[in-house]
Amino acid sequence: MNEPQAVKTVEEFSASPEEYQEAVRKIVISHAVNELYGAQVFDEPAIALAPTPYAKWLTCRVAMEEYGHHVRFKELGEKIGIPAEAMTPDQKRPLSIFSFPLETWPEFCVIKLLADLAEILQVEDLAQCSFHPLRNVARGTMPEERFHAQFGEDFCTELCESDEGRAAVQDAINRYFPMLPAFFGRAKSKNNEMFRKWGIKMRTNEAMRDDYLKRANELVAKLGLTLPAIDEAPAA
Repeated sequence: MNEPQAVKTVEEFSASPEEYQEAVRKIVISHAVNELYGAQVFDEPAIALAPTPYAKWLTCRVAMEEYGHHVRFKELGEKIGIPAEAMTPDQKRPLSIFSFPLETWPEFCVIKLLADLAEILQVEDLAQCSFHPLRNVARGTMPEERFHAQFGEDFCTELCESDEGRAAVQDAINRYFPMLPAFFGRAKSKNNEMFRKWGIKMRTNEAMRDDYLKRANELVAKLGLTLPAIDEAPAA
């Protein structure tokens, strides 16, 4: 596969091949929708679940930054001709990982621990993409995504200091983690093939999924906990 040519500006984007434009728009819509929906169903409601003023303060920061990520992707989308209404959960179904019924603080901490790790892998890929305005948005969000994942690790570590908290964290992992491998999409995906053809993404869904499972196992092991067994074969 030849190395794709960099597209450095929105003006160059408008003159790029239609398939390239389609690939970029798909990615931007997906991120704009899912950043917004995740903030609505997980991050903002978690403020009420946080047990202390300090935890509420940090959760407010997480919610603010997740809404901010939506704003950045949406602003880029509008610059490349995507209607604002197309970048909402009303027009595009959010990822299935957001269907988890959040009810407790340990559940939210596990979501930050594991789902934001998955998002880091996606952003790592986009931070190298051939469309520089999208690459710049990804690079701008990366420090905040790392903070969100660290937030999850820190609060899960704190919860695990008690037997009750450790059990709650392990229970949340057991129920939430099986939803996460699907985050990376199907094996031999036509969309992923198109993304890689144009340098929008660097890796196959299967490679990213395998990397995620390795990192997630190492992360949970640091807490002295375990991941539930899942079917590790990528979805066909």
